Amino acid sequence: MLRRSFLKTVPAAAMLQAAKSAPRLKITGVRLVPLKVLRETGSMEAAWNPGTVNQYRIGGGTYLEIQTDQGLAGIGPAMDDRSLHNAQKQLIGRDPFDIGELAGPLRYYVGGRAVSSLEIALWDLAGKASNQPVYKLWGAKKDRVPAYASMIQLSTPEERVRMALQLQSEGWKAIKLRLHYPTMREDIALVAAVRKAVGDSMQIMTDANQAQSSTGWQPGVVWDFRRALETARELEKLNVYWLEEPLRRYDWDALAELNRQVSIPIAGGENNVGVHEFRTMLEKGVFDILQPDIMVADGVTGFREIAALTAAWNKIVIPHHGGGNLGTIAQLHAIASWPNAPWIEILHDPPVAPYTNGFAMMENAPKVDRDGYLNLPQGPGRGVTINRAMIS
Repeated sequence: MLRRSFLKTVPAAAMLQAAKSAPRLKITGVRLVPLKVLRETGSMEAAWNPGTVNQYRIGGGTYLEIQTDQGLAGIGPAMDDRSLHNAQKQLIGRDPFDIGELAGPLRYYVGGRAVSSLEIALWDLAGKASNQPVYKLWGAKKDRVPAYASMIQLSTPEERVRMALQLQSEGWKAIKLRLHYPTMREDIALVAAVRKAVGDSMQIMTDANQAQSSTGWQPGVVWDFRRALETARELEKLNVYWLEEPLRRYDWDALAELNRQVSIPIAGGENNVGVHEFRTMLEKGVFDILQPDIMVADGVTGFREIAALTAAWNKIVIPHHGGGNLGTIAQLHAIASWPNAPWIEILHDPPVAPYTNGFAMMENAPKVDRDGYLNLPQGPGRGVTINRAMIS
């Protein structure tokens, strides 16, 4: 039943015309392509993982490429070698347009994040074969999407004020702050300082990251219901857009009760998998804003089903960041086809971790413009190409 209602959201005429005009393709290869590390940009401790310092760089890693007998190739985010082997057995010899037919076997035999990588690459191929951007195949609603700058480190109120003012001067219209201080008083002081600096001309989102673990333990301070409730009420006074993941991932009854008691929107879902989990959230009234991630939520197929379900419940969907490179671009195309998706999350904490680090793998990646928007790439497929200078 879910699948039938989901299919109605896809513009049938556009899909039919695309299929008719596209050449018949056969998948001949599925491979990972390594990328050079061009430059280290520094180290940083993520607020949600205190005590662990991560290195940030331009380049490195791999990307996925699905090749066809007619020379077209679709690209997607990296995957592991074992998943690659299973994917090759499922895809070689198949028509890349058979995404719906392939979705089940890929979940069964490949599974995990690799399914998303494969479906992103398959849709890229479908767009290239049809000579259309993917977001137009999915039913374009807009050709640009406002971006919010999602902070990584906790830092200090003084530095976050400087960062917010810098972003505001560059055209960004929103910033997301991490709430990870030992006390609520410190968290609220951080948000209050940024609100005072930027005024009402910039949206402020907040994230407690309390759903990182599926169990009750995770690094750093762990909130209880009282802290979540009192924090939410203080954030309401500061005109904060939303409070994200204020309690454990599967503490749905408590989250629903929190959502009932406060007026600030409660957001979450970035680590949840499958349409069934999001259906439960909607039925229980857990979140006002659903945040599936295309690399986590059960492939592109599951990701789009979740968005359709969210629309049916008259809720907002604002996806999690999608990994910061080709996954983010895939989400940009999806968001551009959804009327209930008002923002795209961009991990951006310069100078160590600007979003341009991940986007550097693409020769023609979109950039946040002076109005704070990402414009949709207009080339076929995802509309981006790999930077040849980075290929090993």
